[in-house]
Amino acid sequence: MDVLFVEYPRCSTCKKAKRWLDEHGVAYTDRSIVDDNPTAAELAEWRGLGELPLRRLFNTSGTKYRELGIKAQLDAGMADEDAYALLATDGMLVKRPVLVVRGGTNGDTALFGFREPAWAQALGIDIEG
Repeated sequence: MDVLFVEYPRCSTCKKAKRWLDEHGVAYTDRSIVDDNPTAAELAEWRGLGELPLRRLFNTSGTKYRELGIKAQLDAGMADEDAYALLATDGMLVKRPVLVVRGGTNGDTALFGFREPAWAQALGIDIEG
């Protein structure tokens, strides 16, 4: 299994997710969303793996999201390609952390944001027992 963890190191949720991965012994490649922002092609691929609505890729609580009026742009029908291009300009626009799992229990998947049950399922970790 190959795991990519994309984070903003100063984000408290990212720190919590990273601690969770470490506590569960998950080996992963760590990538800063600011220093190595996902490309438009990566974002499109990851969205397909996670079968997510386009809005789920955006950090809706971020300052830049509000400053750029992205909600209004999405409401007006922003094309997927335009959204990927915009997200690729600045990692702070991307919902984080991002977990990309290749060869996991459910095959390849990508998750945006930290939700422990979903991450456990993607990684084949039993959190019940």
